[in-house]
Amino acid sequence: MTTKLLLPSKYKTIGWIILIPATVLGIIVSFTGYDVNWFDAQVFAIFSDEVFGKDKFFSFIQTDITNTVVGALFILGGLLVSFSKEKNEDEYISKLRLSSLLWAVAVSYLLLLFAFIFVYGTAFLNVMIYNMFTVLIIFIIRFNYTLYKNSKTVLDEK
Repeated sequence: MTTKLLLPSKYKTIGWIILIPATVLGIIVSFTGYDVNWFDAQVFAIFSDEVFGKDKFFSFIQTDITNTVVGALFILGGLLVSFSKEKNEDEYISKLRLSSLLWAVAVSYLLLLFAFIFVYGTAFLNVMIYNMFTVLIIFIIRFNYTLYKNSKTVLDEK
C-alpha cells in the first residue's frame, strides 16, 4: 500500500520534540493570569486593526508575537506527529488513521456545535481559538490510544 501523503517516520520524533514544549507554553500563555510578552517584534501584516488606530493593510507593525510563535509551533508539531508514518505502516494502521481522523473531525464539530448553542460573548472567541487546535489534539490522542490499546491486545494474544 502506498502512502504518498505521509511523511517518513523520523518526522514523528521531531514533531513530538516541537509539540510537547509548544503545548506546555500554550497552556502557560492561555491559562495564566500573566501578560506574557516574550517575543516583541516588527512583523509584516497583511491586515492589522488596532483598537484606537486605523486599519493597516500590507504594512509592518510592532507587536507581541508570543501567541503566534506558540500557535505555529503547536500546529507544526501536531502536523508532523499526525502525518508521519508509523515504523510499520500497513493497511490496518491506515484504516486506523482514517477512522481516528473521521472521529476527531466529528467530535470537534460536535464540541463546536455545543459552543454555538451554549457559549456567548467574548468567551465564544476563546472557544473559536481553541477549536482551531481540537482536530489535531483529538486525532493525536485517539490514534495513539487506539494504537496502544491494539498493541496490548496483540501482545496478550501472543
